[in-house]
Amino acid sequence: MKCRYCKTEIKDLFIDLVNAPASNSFLTFDNLHEPETFYPLKVYTCHKCFLVQIEEYKKSGDIFNNEYVYFSSFSRSWLGHAKKYTEMMISRFGFNKHSKVIEIASNDGYLLQYFKDKNISVLGVEPTENTAKVAMEKGIESINDFFGSRLAKEMLQKNIQADLLLGNNVLAHVPDIVDFVAGMKIILKERGIITMEFPHLMQLVDNNQFDTIYHEHFSYLSFYTVKLIFESQSLELFDVEEIPTHGGSIRIYAKHKNDPRDISTNVNALLEKEKQKGMTNSAYYSNFNEKALKVKLDLLSFLIKQKELNKTVTAYGAAAKGNTMLNYCGVKNDLIKYVVDANPHKQNKFLPASHIPVVDEGFLKNDKPDYIIILPWNLKEEITEQLNYIKTWDAKFVTAIPRLEIF
Repeated sequence: MKCRYCKTEIKDLFIDLVNAPASNSFLTFDNLHEPETFYPLKVYTCHKCFLVQIEEYKKSGDIFNNEYVYFSSFSRSWLGHAKKYTEMMISRFGFNKHSKVIEIASNDGYLLQYFKDKNISVLGVEPTENTAKVAMEKGIESINDFFGSRLAKEMLQKNIQADLLLGNNVLAHVPDIVDFVAGMKIILKERGIITMEFPHLMQLVDNNQFDTIYHEHFSYLSFYTVKLIFESQSLELFDVEEIPTHGGSIRIYAKHKNDPRDISTNVNALLEKEKQKGMTNSAYYSNFNEKALKVKLDLLSFLIKQKELNKTVTAYGAAAKGNTMLNYCGVKNDLIKYVVDANPHKQNKFLPASHIPVVDEGFLKNDKPDYIIILPWNLKEEITEQLNYIKTWDAKFVTAIPRLEIF
């Protein structure tokens, strides 16, 4: 395997999560009687540029199709984050009715709707037809296509360029990350700004977040490596923020290299922080398998014990990260009765491999289980507040990452 950025031959194993179906490939009842396709989930580290990555075992076009089930607007906290970002960017950079804001991987319009409310011209680029359709129903113009240099050139021919070009949790999702960044340069206006948010590899390693590894995440990113990739396309990172979303992310700010905008001290500060952690040394990535195994053993011990005690264990949040963890641990529907999710596109379906049914919240209220495992642990506060009523029947919450916690 060659590194998708620097093309170095790589063989340093970061973690082996064995084989699993695509984490968002939910099943219908009829699908339960059909074979499932499992793909390797081996992750490697490039010893030259330290890009952590998986091979494109499943093509992105097969993952991001018109049956894609992740709709951003079903998370209240994520909507709040999007609105706060919009207000901050308008305040800091003065975007107005004369500006053009383009979002790559705009999903169901969860973020662009807030710029639109401020009478700012918006355009979404979204490869999944079903989420793009929802955005367009909100009045948000959307291009239903994959972004890269090909599409960027087509947009430029139509005089489509961005004053603000943004993407949240998309940089990790592209198999050809260099071509993706090259496309951003093409449609960025001379004084335009790029912001990208993505989970920080440092948080993944330090907090044992192995469940954020799945087939639609082709890369796992440090600030150091992203800076190299952007510089290779004559884009310069001029600021960076560490933010709490998705268990610890970073938001980068980029500009054309010849843009005279000042470089924030945050840039060197985060580079130095990563260096002090050892992220530019292969040893930092060498023992992650053992950390994941500890989570697996602890979760299985808990589930088996509750089964022996005749307790009912359920889960909340049919998230992709939950599927990674359940499948790595070998958990099936005999140990977890069902999973609750607010997204109607997931309800009445079954999780891939584990075949745990997905139900609505009303099911939980009637069933009154003993334990609810919060699979999207990054939304723990939002979910515990929403389900606070389970305390009326003395039920408890459980999280498995970074370590088993019952509360």
